[in-house]
Amino acid sequence: MAVFEGADWRRPQVMGIINATPDSFHEASRGGNVESALKMIQDGADWIDIGGESTRPGADKISIEEEVERVIPLVEEISKHGNVSIDTRHSEVAKLAIEAGATMINDVSGLREQSMFDLVLESGCHVCIMHMLGEPGNMQDNPQYEDVSNEVNSMLISKARELVESGHSMDKIFLDPGIGFGKSLQHNIDLLQSSSELRPYSVLWGVSRKSMIGEICGQADTENRLAGSLGVAAKAFYDRIDIIRVHDVREHVDLFSTLEALER
Repeated sequence: MAVFEGADWRRPQVMGIINATPDSFHEASRGGNVESALKMIQDGADWIDIGGESTRPGADKISIEEEVERVIPLVEEISKHGNVSIDTRHSEVAKLAIEAGATMINDVSGLREQSMFDLVLESGCHVCIMHMLGEPGNMQDNPQYEDVSNEVNSMLISKARELVESGHSMDKIFLDPGIGFGKSLQHNIDLLQSSSELRPYSVLWGVSRKSMIGEICGQADTENRLAGSLGVAAKAFYDRIDIIRVHDVREHVDLFSTLEALER
């Protein structure tokens, strides 16, 4: 990962999305496989994030057994070639994934389960703590906040501090405001504009092809949301966001390479 000449910051790391699911919101990303992940690594992905349960708005739950069956073979193979993150809300799945070679837990429920919190401490792995209002099945049912930035950022920082005070390395913690997970368009915009409030913790954004892009750009079809996603990625570059989670690795790597060259 390149570092700017004469500057003390780096381009965002790129996390490629592998959805081992039949129902993720972006149809082209469904049924992710080893070949797709290896292509992402070749294209410059710093991380591969593997998920076996769709957490799109209105998604149904699946069994732990089904989630394990979907993700663990992928983790075992892909971790031989690059850094793997396991996208799961369930500590049973996360534990097996860590044993299979994953080095990050990406928990969209924000370590609500004590067992997940304990697993992070026990394993010493990287962790992404994300904010989600409610559950995937109901999170977009008229989400309400008094002050979205204060409430979301405070929750994330509180959980991160709890980890650090329990002995976890601060350098291995990433905070994700959870764009689209129980937020309106304005909530999402406010959170992207206030990510500096999450410092000094590292920050991860997952905005790729999401509904906020569709609303802003007037694109109902996720296939037509790449340009808008790259617009958010450009803001991530200048806001010094640490990781950006994306469907389109090559395009984001090229964007960052171009911006980096122009800034030298």
